[in-house]
Amino acid sequence: MGAIRPPRRVNFICGILTGDEDLAARAIQLLKRQIGPIDEVSETWPFDATDYYEPEMGEALKRQFVAFAHLGDPVELPHLKVLTNDLETRIARDLALPELPRPVNLDPGYLTLSKLVLATTKDYSHRVYLRDGIYAESTLHYHDGRWQAWPWTYPDYADGRYHGFFTRVREHLKSKLSEDGPSPTTSKGVPL
Repeated sequence: MGAIRPPRRVNFICGILTGDEDLAARAIQLLKRQIGPIDEVSETWPFDATDYYEPEMGEALKRQFVAFAHLGDPVELPHLKVLTNDLETRIARDLALPELPRPVNLDPGYLTLSKLVLATTKDYSHRVYLRDGIYAESTLHYHDGRWQAWPWTYPDYADGRYHGFFTRVREHLKSKLSEDGPSPTTSKGVPL
């Protein structure tokens, strides 16, 4: 029988998809206020792998990521997805642009040393239900010194364009975890 242990802390990230650089900057400021300090901001890439979001978000979309400074418990992922959905609604309401019902898409997830997990509201065969209508998907896994896709991985995540950013966040995560020291234990030496 395997010993039950608490999960290691994770590094939360958030993907930002929009056609407007000012909206991306506004979203980053809201994420800082609602979630906490950010210690890594990615470059911006054209979102050209699909036109799925164009009807509600417009054309010439770009993707950017942020990584949060503080580590957290992976059980917080559903809360973050609900929060980012609320921020999307708030931004759309504040802008009042009927031609763009969803001017910003915020996709939270987290990195461990071995995988990237994204939150979603859509169920599918490879997704696991968490709570509050939120599912989790292991989108990439880290193996043989590099990020690797699964058969279901979104094309833009699979093609490697974001992997340098995820590797930087993974290196930060290694440092943060080593600063944590050994896992807390009870008086009998069992991890808490």
